[in-house]
Amino acid sequence: MGIVHTRIDDRLIHGQVVAYWVNSLNIHRIMVANDKVATNDLQKSTLRLAVPPGIRTSIITKKKAATNIKAGKYDKQRVFLILEDPQDAIDLINLGVKLDTINIGNLAHKEGAIQIKTNIKVTKDQIQAFKELHERGIKLTARMVPGDPKVDFINYLKKVID
Repeated sequence: MGIVHTRIDDRLIHGQVVAYWVNSLNIHRIMVANDKVATNDLQKSTLRLAVPPGIRTSIITKKKAATNIKAGKYDKQRVFLILEDPQDAIDLINLGVKLDTINIGNLAHKEGAIQIKTNIKVTKDQIQAFKELHERGIKLTARMVPGDPKVDFINYLKKVID
């Protein structure tokens, strides 16, 4: 077992994650791997409020996540890994975490972002990070909830990189 689903969603833990993804994937643990969030006690507390009883949470730095994953700490659990940004995925991979497929859920508007899908707006840095993930052979999908079709995210990204 271990990581059964990886999602990039800048909202992190929210209604769609707990109402749809956790149930459909029979998740035991939600892990947020992000250095900024891991050091913000107020944000961690707020995120944990959204988690249903019986679901464990880890809101930790990328380095700690990589260390724990590689040590097999979650091998007997079904883990839903949530990242805030594509750079988080690159950092985890560089730390030795194996990721095959990443689902892109929501990326809200930031200064200079370009809308490529209703719920996904990307900055130049994010475009570069997604291109790097794709070039490393990571399958990138775009879907909001488990019942949506698995759409190739690169098709949306090509709109802004061609």
